[in-house]
Amino acid sequence: MGLLLFIVGFIGWHIGLYGMFKKAGIEPWKALIPFYNTWLIVQKTGIKQYWFWLQLIPIAGQFITIWIAIIFVMNFKKVSVLDHAATVLIPFIYFPYLGFSQKEKFYGPESLKLYYKPASREWIDAGVFAVVAATLIRTFVFEAYVIPTESMEKTLLVNDFLFVSKMTYGARVPQTPLSFPFVHNTMPFSITTPSYIKEVQIPYKRLPVINEVQRNDAVVFNFPAGDTIINLPDFGSKITYYEVLRSSQYKGNREALMAEYPILVHPMDKTDNYIKRCVGIAGDVIQVKNAELFVNNQPAYEPPGAQTEYIVTTNGNSFADDFLKNELGIDPEDTKGQYSQGPDKFTVVFNMTASEAAKVKAQPNVVSMEKYVDTHVGMFFPNDDANYPWTLDNYGPIKIPKKGEAIPVNASTIEMYRRLITVYEKNTLEEVNGKFIINGKETNRYVPTLNYYWMMGDNRHRSQDSRFWGFVPETNIVGKASLIWFSWEKGPRWKRIFKVIN
Repeated sequence: MGLLLFIVGFIGWHIGLYGMFKKAGIEPWKALIPFYNTWLIVQKTGIKQYWFWLQLIPIAGQFITIWIAIIFVMNFKKVSVLDHAATVLIPFIYFPYLGFSQKEKFYGPESLKLYYKPASREWIDAGVFAVVAATLIRTFVFEAYVIPTESMEKTLLVNDFLFVSKMTYGARVPQTPLSFPFVHNTMPFSITTPSYIKEVQIPYKRLPVINEVQRNDAVVFNFPAGDTIINLPDFGSKITYYEVLRSSQYKGNREALMAEYPILVHPMDKTDNYIKRCVGIAGDVIQVKNAELFVNNQPAYEPPGAQTEYIVTTNGNSFADDFLKNELGIDPEDTKGQYSQGPDKFTVVFNMTASEAAKVKAQPNVVSMEKYVDTHVGMFFPNDDANYPWTLDNYGPIKIPKKGEAIPVNASTIEMYRRLITVYEKNTLEEVNGKFIINGKETNRYVPTLNYYWMMGDNRHRSQDSRFWGFVPETNIVGKASLIWFSWEKGPRWKRIFKVIN
């Protein structure tokens, strides 16, 4: 539904601009070319040209694009608050009206000088309105997001620019309302200075949902293990506070860790944004067996772009650089592949999709090929190797907690559910003589008040996901990744622009 509304709005916007361009004396077909149309608006209205380039900045650019649109509408002598509101909230209706109504005409920037307010005042008013409007849109409708890591490749690539629909799962009322506009949790040009004041907090509340989170949705969420971070560039969400705390150096000694590193505690809605695929919803049973994902004892959906690592052995001959680059999309100089060379054997680890693996297997120099299976124990949720000696590729089974369904609380399950009980659902938990006391009452069970989800990256061997930090509570869900509106790697990736995310 969120994607449908976006498509309707996108089409209505451009149809309206077509008519408005014609009235403004601009060739109307140029209104249909994204970005080029705003360049022409900037030129026609006399706005400084650097504003066009500033609108390409992720997140803040949304405000600038809205402001440019408002200035263009003002050149039709539409300068009231209602005109500004229509430009922001219903442009797919208002723009076609301005473009095709015989009552409306384009007057140009000179007409604003005759208005009772100075043109500069109108520009300021438009800017203030655009800031407020863009903030509301970013908070409750959709938000721009940039893919920062390779964890979802090749479904999503680094420097894919996305629209994330917040309406689909129900937009959240901001928990931390006092924040610098158009940024998430750090100030512009800083990666350690908080952008918010956390002394004012609002209880979790979500607006009515269009759809619940569905299995296999690409979901943006607040990183659950990012509530407490080591506030240094090399740590943050890359190497979590909890990983360091569990290390052999600290062994759970919080005081020693805090004495050595600067610690920052984020509110829930200000932890880093992550994007993964929701492979399991509340009540599902998740298991990874020999690098194969199963949901409720059935093989899971495998996206066409999903990657995993394969061990490929040849008869001693390596692969041509053109084959690696053009057929597999692998940089021949990629140092992530582990090579071993023998007199009659050449072995390499490739990170590939299933279709790419089929191409490799068909090569005449390939002797054998099998999925790589990681066997390392000790890094994975719930970090209780005595009870759960799981690995990256042999993990589970684990049942995802569901609202209203009791979970067992005992010595073998407590590490699985400790954060759920105490952090996500804010209860007190004590352990006395082997007994568990929740909110002052001894018990061997707990009934969750929230639904939980299991998130995994499509790039299965190169993804920090739920296997490392566990369940994602519904409170942390931000929105559904819906559309790639731009993509960049040494230049635009034209084939990915306006691609719907599956």
